[in-house]
Amino acid sequence: MSGISNTPAGNEDLLTFGEHLDILRKMLFRIILVVILLASVIFYFKDETFAILLAPRDSGFFTFSLIERRLTACGIDTHFERYNIQLISTELSAQFMTHITVSCLLGALFASPYILFELLRFVSPALYENERRYSLPVALVIFSLFTLGVLMSYFILFPVSFRFLATYQVSKDIINTITLDSYISTFITLTFMVGIVFQLPLVAYTLGRMGILNAKMLKQYRAHALVIIMIIAALITPPDIFTLVLVTLPIYGLYELSIVVVNK
Repeated sequence: MSGISNTPAGNEDLLTFGEHLDILRKMLFRIILVVILLASVIFYFKDETFAILLAPRDSGFFTFSLIERRLTACGIDTHFERYNIQLISTELSAQFMTHITVSCLLGALFASPYILFELLRFVSPALYENERRYSLPVALVIFSLFTLGVLMSYFILFPVSFRFLATYQVSKDIINTITLDSYISTFITLTFMVGIVFQLPLVAYTLGRMGILNAKMLKQYRAHALVIIMIIAALITPPDIFTLVLVTLPIYGLYELSIVVVNK
């Protein structure tokens, strides 16, 4: 009899609880090993790594240069005010610990495709045949949306918010002194959270397929969603209105995209 199998793949070769734990242990060991190897490579290339991470603190950053070139090409001769924010380190071990932390986090980030592959391979025997067909595309969508969120944070959200906050002065007599810890922690928190929030269309699509959400419901609660989005943006951004609005706009754009996705 033809058709889609309604039994989990690999059901004919069931494993004991201890065997599952052993497979899980080996999988975690491989993941940790890959993350450590990538983190070690990143740790070695310190100058290149931090040149990329610290690039948004300068007015010559790619995003600002691109905007200037595009406006000039359109006949608008615009040049942003030049600035270069010098960071300081106030604790003895701050730079070394920051180096280690950044290396580990970037190692995990670059290892994420492999981590997803290992997780899929671990859970696939327990999935039905029709679920296994969708597991790889879903994993690719998760990774793509997260990557898109990370890129948007690096090229747009963080540089613009950092430029505004780092150069803002209530008086010319007061000089902003930004610490390395403050810079890196804000960068990591904002970038990671934006990557997570960018999963909104996938979550909406999944809930739509389960019959929990529909396009009519999402349209009806637009105003409520905007308030919730602003609250979320306030939690993941520095405490200022400018950054709040800057993060709220793309997230609300994702909400509108979710309406289109659920409606299909």
